[in-house]
Amino acid sequence: MADEIKILCVDDERNVLKALRRVFMDEDYEFFSAESGAEGLGVLEEEPDIQVVISDYRMPGMDGVDFLRRVRERWPETVRIVLSGFADTASVVAAINEGQIYRFIPKPWNDEELKEIIAKALDTFFLRRRNEELTEQLRHSNEELQSLNENLELLVAKRTGELEFQNQVLQRSQFILDVLPVGVMGIDDSGMIVLCNQEVVHLLQSDHSSPPVGMEASDELPAEVLEFIAHLRASGKGGREIVHRGTALRLKGAALKGSAGNEGVVLVVDRAP
Repeated sequence: MADEIKILCVDDERNVLKALRRVFMDEDYEFFSAESGAEGLGVLEEEPDIQVVISDYRMPGMDGVDFLRRVRERWPETVRIVLSGFADTASVVAAINEGQIYRFIPKPWNDEELKEIIAKALDTFFLRRRNEELTEQLRHSNEELQSLNENLELLVAKRTGELEFQNQVLQRSQFILDVLPVGVMGIDDSGMIVLCNQEVVHLLQSDHSSPPVGMEASDELPAEVLEFIAHLRASGKGGREIVHRGTALRLKGAALKGSAGNEGVVLVVDRAP
């Protein structure tokens, strides 16, 4: 055990205290003694980290039951043991109930048995302390988890609000595009149609009833439009007229360039005058 072991023995007979000191002489314990309950409380005031308290049952003034009850109230972690030469069952029950006694040891005791009882009492003390530490760690972890969950909920709510706002912007942008009297299409660097209004569908006489956003331009656009898009990627911008399914169309467009090179093409389609 890493903690320093401290034991307090309280008995109004000095010979008993001397005998107890001899029992633990070979143990790595710090031994404290007191000849009365009041003196024992004074020792605990100065040494509140004492782990085991052994008290005689019958003492003048403050008896062992009253003494251990006060110890339990002020130092509840201590392991409390009653030592008595009186085989009074009712008194033993009272001592156990009022002081929450760990063990009752009769006088005279067996030294080896007493040592074993104290060793188990210390195991009980440190096991309880470890359980309390783990409980506190668990409580702290639960508080941190609750705080993280609350922050996560706030972040999710914020992100959801941002996405809803972006969705509204996109819907309004699409609405604006759809009311334009000319066709507008955006194609990214990979060749995917990322922006398109209803007028393009109408002018190119597409088989789609709605703009083919998300589809490959090479699968959806006529060859002459694809050729013009390739021209825009190479030259940057330009315009030309084509005839598509008997309708004269005017194409205009520009390549969008970023720091990494071409990022796409914007194409405008209108009827030729």
